[in-house]
Amino acid sequence: MQYNSKQKSIKMEAENYSKTQLTDRQKAILFAVIEEYAEMAAPVGSVTLAKLFDVSSATIRAEMARLEELGLIASPHTSAGRIPTDAGYRLYVNSLVSCENSAENLSTSEESKNSESITDDDFDNLFTEATRELFDRPVIPNSYPSRALSSGQNDKNRGLHALEVRIGSQTQVEFAIRTAVDMLVELTGNLGLATIGNQLYLSGISKLFAQPEFMDYQRIQNVSELLDNLEPWLREARPGEPLNIFIGHENPIGKNSDVSLIISKFRSPFSDSSYIGILGPTRQNYAQVMSLVRHAGKYLESMY
Repeated sequence: MQYNSKQKSIKMEAENYSKTQLTDRQKAILFAVIEEYAEMAAPVGSVTLAKLFDVSSATIRAEMARLEELGLIASPHTSAGRIPTDAGYRLYVNSLVSCENSAENLSTSEESKNSESITDDDFDNLFTEATRELFDRPVIPNSYPSRALSSGQNDKNRGLHALEVRIGSQTQVEFAIRTAVDMLVELTGNLGLATIGNQLYLSGISKLFAQPEFMDYQRIQNVSELLDNLEPWLREARPGEPLNIFIGHENPIGKNSDVSLIISKFRSPFSDSSYIGILGPTRQNYAQVMSLVRHAGKYLESMY
């Protein structure tokens, strides 16, 4: 599909930056800009970075000029600091994927290493607590009624029972998926989403639009149009990777919405290609969000 080839091209370009055009210090500075911007939601200046790396501001400015020349960071205003571009985010995400989510090894400051982070265990604990009461109930009884009934009646009752179990099971599955989405919203502060059959379940829209990136009406409209077209696109495109990450202009729909779509594919009774994930600004804690979305998909698939 076209979106696959485009995303592969962007990934290859980012890999080329990483392998041939960036020094280790330039890459570290880029990652620091991304992490600082994700936390502060403000352009990152040379003074801040100089303190992190214990070098002069002039040295940082020279390295940032090179990163800007490569299109990995940009200046939103003439006198402002720098923010990451989609290409910069892509290089960062590729590094996370290649390091199997070893985000701590990519951190460029002691503060980020020691800061509290949300782990897969947090998701497990919250999700298990939310679903324990529902899933503690047996779905299928140990035996069917038999001898008192004729063979024909047995078949009928078994058919009815199978239907009831199927309906009950679908209800439990839907509840579990919705709960997982709500947990992603709570843990990441993004909009959570999942496919349930032919329906797209959304949660946390108010959290998404509370982000500073969406103070502008046009951006809200762009995201709204993306959401209108997301379910049909998922149904038609069926992204095939276990974890699919579309950053900014990589999005096949809503290219101008300045958001990242991170979705995990999993099997469910509704479909072999069910999806769960988040939609949020490109300014993300990608290590955390990618880990949680991937884990949510694996967790849901393991339950059925």
